[in-house]
Amino acid sequence: MALNATIFKAELQVSDLDRHYYETHALTLARHPSETDERMMVRLLAFALHADPALAFGNGLSSADEPALWRKDLTGVIQQWIDVGLPEVKQVRRAAGRAAEVAIYAYGRGADRWWAQSGADLGAIASLTVFKLPTATTQALAELAQKNMRLQCLVQEGDVSFSDEQTSVAVAVEVLKAPGAGR
Repeated sequence: MALNATIFKAELQVSDLDRHYYETHALTLARHPSETDERMMVRLLAFALHADPALAFGNGLSSADEPALWRKDLTGVIQQWIDVGLPEVKQVRRAAGRAAEVAIYAYGRGADRWWAQSGADLGAIASLTVFKLPTATTQALAELAQKNMRLQCLVQEGDVSFSDEQTSVAVAVEVLKAPGAGR
């Protein structure tokens, strides 16, 4: 018998002063049985940092052909492919062939090793941006996970704060690769 996804609800208020984007999103997240709170909250952070009315959660762990998040235009063409974790180079190349922009949010203890092994190959993908999140940050984000969440994300001059009513997490985002740039 297959296990069902656990449903989480989030009211996410995004105030991105850098992009002049100010919206509140009512989101439903289906957490795959093998997904951790840490990964789910990294997906939510990635949503906040790329917030757009057309941005949607993909099937993620349930489907190898879909990212954690994506934004499509009205014709169904993928404009933005956003994944979290440590994907294989082959998967990232495939994503770059399908989307105008690709972003990866690398996190976890293996992130440095993954980048050391894959960075040279990924550096050749012009449309790719790779971000790294420190383990302390992603673990602090995991502590915010609840079945019903009211969260705020503030982005100002590159600084990111993610919070609920009681706790605020300063999010350190390191850019490992910018679009168009080599390693």
